[in-house]
Amino acid sequence: MGVPFVDLKAQHKPIQQELDLAIQDVVDSTTFVLGPAVQDFESDFAQYLGVDHAVGTNNGTTALQLALLALGVGRGDEVIVPAQTFIATAEAVVHTGARPVFVDVLESTACMDPAALAAALTPQTRAIIPVHLFGQAAELEPILDLARARAIPVIEDACQAHGATYQGRRVGGFGIASCFSFYPGKNLGAFGEGGAVATNDDHLAARVRRLRDHGQSQRYYHAEIGYNARMEGIQAAVLGVKLRYLDRWNESRRSHAAYYREWLEGARVRLPVEAPRREHVYHLFVVRSDDRNTLREHLTHQGVQTGLHYPVPLHLQPAFSGMGYRVGAFPAAEAWAREGLSLPMFAELTRAQLDEVIEGLKSHSLVANIH
Repeated sequence: MGVPFVDLKAQHKPIQQELDLAIQDVVDSTTFVLGPAVQDFESDFAQYLGVDHAVGTNNGTTALQLALLALGVGRGDEVIVPAQTFIATAEAVVHTGARPVFVDVLESTACMDPAALAAALTPQTRAIIPVHLFGQAAELEPILDLARARAIPVIEDACQAHGATYQGRRVGGFGIASCFSFYPGKNLGAFGEGGAVATNDDHLAARVRRLRDHGQSQRYYHAEIGYNARMEGIQAAVLGVKLRYLDRWNESRRSHAAYYREWLEGARVRLPVEAPRREHVYHLFVVRSDDRNTLREHLTHQGVQTGLHYPVPLHLQPAFSGMGYRVGAFPAAEAWAREGLSLPMFAELTRAQLDEVIEGLKSHSLVANIH
């Protein structure tokens, strides 16, 4: 049969009529950039997160950059980020003129290690960006405690964690700001690019709104140099429809993860850990294997698509070679990069598809045991 890594057609088919109507409303209004659809989605998403403001942007990377700029981060500053995440987290820091400072991640979850964070703080630390990686909240309490003690703002990178919870609250409202990506394959995905900055800080929200729209305080009155980082109306319309289904889809992902756990018990892979006081929404279901590449080849031969998130940690990326990091600098991040394999995970996975993935993994275990 074959199992895709993600199947957006399966997601869209049951809600196609709602999506078509929402898109047609934007087309009829010809309000293609910002406008009512964006305002409605911003209001709905802020309410969903339990925050005062959500500001739509053109993508998640820009959301991170604008949040940093709105806090005044710039040249000469340091921003601490985990070594194992998508490059956008550090890329946004670089684009402000600041320097990303990498720290290791927890062996259990691949999220920022609070002890490593504590050791990396300096007088130049201007912000901390914990990443809620793979759909699970970072260990926020000790991170926030450290940040409060030093009066350092925390920006949550929640680009993979729409609807995830920490201590019973949805992520997105713990730091001074949080940033989301609505790339199509995310738990809440647009029909293209999209992002948002969420915050309870009125001043920060106002500045992000200004920065995303050429620095305008009102039309053709530019209070500062800004960016063209506006959300499009069609993307907001799509997101507004999908937001109504997000919790249902996340529950399906959690159900699939539980099924994987039950039937992969004893397979030659390490299963993802769901840490205490958190509800993982499984944007990705990442197993670990000492024989990751061979396992991936085996699954591909079986018709099961997989992903690598992320095979090169940030400190070893060519883009950051000038920073002088070497292999061994962050052992846990390097182990996750070397061993992690993302299995198919999307809400519409069928039981037959899940069984096919499980059988593929178990058959590899049998071959490995024979050899």
